[in-house]
Amino acid sequence: MHSKRNWMGQLLALTVGLTGLVGANALAQSDYPSKPVKIIVTFPPGGTSDVMARMVADEMGKLLKQPFIVENIGGAGGTIGTERALKMPADGYTLIQTGVGQNAVAHGLDPSLKYNSMTDFIHLSQVHSGPNVLVVNPSTPYKTVKDIVDFAKKSPGKLDYGYTHAASGHMAMELFKQTTGIFMTGIPYRGGGPMLTDLLAGTIPMMFINQDAALPHVKAGKLRAVAVTSVQRNPLYPDVPTIAEAGYKGFEALSWSGMSVAKGTPQPVVAKLESALAQVMQSENIKQRMGSVGFIIPAQGSKPYTAFVQSELETWTRVIKTAGIKPQ
Repeated sequence: MHSKRNWMGQLLALTVGLTGLVGANALAQSDYPSKPVKIIVTFPPGGTSDVMARMVADEMGKLLKQPFIVENIGGAGGTIGTERALKMPADGYTLIQTGVGQNAVAHGLDPSLKYNSMTDFIHLSQVHSGPNVLVVNPSTPYKTVKDIVDFAKKSPGKLDYGYTHAASGHMAMELFKQTTGIFMTGIPYRGGGPMLTDLLAGTIPMMFINQDAALPHVKAGKLRAVAVTSVQRNPLYPDVPTIAEAGYKGFEALSWSGMSVAKGTPQPVVAKLESALAQVMQSENIKQRMGSVGFIIPAQGSKPYTAFVQSELETWTRVIKTAGIKPQ
């Protein structure tokens, strides 16, 4: 009898303890965030990814009454920072900026990647989306997609273009070549800056570039915009047709990013972050700043963003495999 009472007492103590632990966890989640939140950006400061993350961080901090602090961990096309972020506790206090390079292109380049974009993350919401622009030096005769395709088909390999390995512009060009059935000669560059310098000088005739980077040069007449890679025309390039309009239906190659957390993050925290991001992305400040550089705000929420990441992963893995592109 005594042993039975002792066993019952231990069970009661354990139950009370577990109840207290669950209650404490629930309280911690309901109070989220109760301390600063980190956003890991997997590229260096100053680029598009960094600017977008800091824009979101400012607004999230105002809304949730805690600082959202950007930490830049660059290298290896965004994969180093992504791996580091996934090693942090899955408690909602580390957000990961996900994007086309580290969460789609990287899988095609490296089948042994140390993370899986579809199973290691909870994708909260997409943040920005913008097209690449096919730009040429104005001294060239190419004014339309048809001009380029016609020349390349008549003279395979005689037309050059610049690219930076595995960047969104490189991927756009590979998809363009595969879609149109043309062969052109790629000139590799270690960075977008030197490549753009050579394009402006006429050393190379063309390349794909993010629409925000191309805009000042197009406006100044130093580059000619031939086409954009979004399905619909971009507001900053209203007179520039899409590649789809040139007869290649469905062609799309976007620069994009979003916010995610590690799998295992408590659902109440996920729900709060998803809701806050949806509010932030509709703020007038965000919409004005995005629109001023030609980015659009995609559909918000975890479900559409998760489906989009899956689609992008499949697209760029297929393009990379077809082109035979290898990691550097």
